Amino acid sequence: MPNADPFPSTYVAFPSRTTVIRNVNVLTAAGPMIRNGAILLQNGKIAAVGATVEAPADALVIDGAGKYVTPGIIDDHSHLGVYAAPGGNALSDGNEATSPSTPQVWAEHSVWPQDPQFPRNLAGGVTTLQVLPGSANLIGGRSVVLKVVPGRTVQAMKFPGAKYGLKMACGENPKRVYGQRGGPQTRMGNVAGYRAAWIRAVEYRRKWDKWNADHKGDPPARDLGNETLAEALRGNILVHNHCYRADEMAQMIDISHEFGYKIRSFHHAVEAYKIGDLLAKEGIGASIWADWGSFKMEALDAVKANMALVDHDGARVIVHSDDPSGSQRLNQEAAKAMEAGAEIGLPVSEDQAIKWLTINPAWALGLDDKIGSLEAGKNADVVLWTGDPFSVYSKPEKVWIDGALLYDRTDPSEQWRTDFELGFVPFNRN
Repeated sequence: MPNADPFPSTYVAFPSRTTVIRNVNVLTAAGPMIRNGAILLQNGKIAAVGATVEAPADALVIDGAGKYVTPGIIDDHSHLGVYAAPGGNALSDGNEATSPSTPQVWAEHSVWPQDPQFPRNLAGGVTTLQVLPGSANLIGGRSVVLKVVPGRTVQAMKFPGAKYGLKMACGENPKRVYGQRGGPQTRMGNVAGYRAAWIRAVEYRRKWDKWNADHKGDPPARDLGNETLAEALRGNILVHNHCYRADEMAQMIDISHEFGYKIRSFHHAVEAYKIGDLLAKEGIGASIWADWGSFKMEALDAVKANMALVDHDGARVIVHSDDPSGSQRLNQEAAKAMEAGAEIGLPVSEDQAIKWLTINPAWALGLDDKIGSLEAGKNADVVLWTGDPFSVYSKPEKVWIDGALLYDRTDPSEQWRTDFELGFVPFNRN
């Protein structure tokens, strides 16, 4: 196959200094909370975490004063940059609504790095996000995983080595968008569309596999859409599937079995609670809201305890946003879901709920070996909160990415403003 990533990351970590945060409650997402613990950030990594840590001579020592530390929050369903602020048609670049299946498009080619929503995400404790195409299409194209850092280009924000995602959508959206435009008008039309696309992709993959094995004759002709689908078949691109209803999620699983690919996570999934055991058996995550529902027919059967029920069934729960404002408050989304679980007799501990925000979405992006928990050797993506992160009154006080302090609520000079926000500088023609 041709170069799998002709647009490689150019990200370079920002300058950091050795830092110790002491006297904090550490929600590690890897084990029980460490009360009155400490964490050492060194050379961009977590060097130590525990009840106590040794502070190197050159370390900046921060007294956490009984506050909380967590891993950086990861949002696996964002449209920042592709639906950039201040909005309008000029910045509406998330849906390539020209064909029901557009696997050839890549979200990163629509991302505007100057979107002023990025620094607001960082201020909400989000350190990594997956930017997806929209859900107008059966197959919407490739996602891109970004670090929430300033960059002149999208490549400067790309998470090095992160796998691409493939956005798929089922249900109402594709048939609504294409029903009068020669595309699928029904759910059965949707399914026929997926299967036709995968049939073409299987044949494309077979031709390339044969040529890669023997190099006889000229290589097959390139096709950008089938390149993406072939990589999903190989497991090199992770499938993220917008889907609301339990019956449709089960159908999408059947299609994945027919063609031999894996679904990484169902997104929105308001009826995931009906098939939590199936999701657990299949090893599929559920990227869901706390209490969005009933805003259209396929979202009608939502329940507020969705996350707690799915978690109880043993499937991976992920708090996602699909919303620029919600992404700034994902900790509050988790807290609402915890309360809903408690109300039906399925309490969720803080040690479990922090996983919904960190290590579970890290897994969904194939990055759980690098981020998502506070363990020695992982990237130092860390948030110091003003209080318990599951309290509506708490906010991120400081945020580090790869050990670099990139946000400090107490210091305006450590608060990112995009070029878009800096104002107009008149041009002197004289």
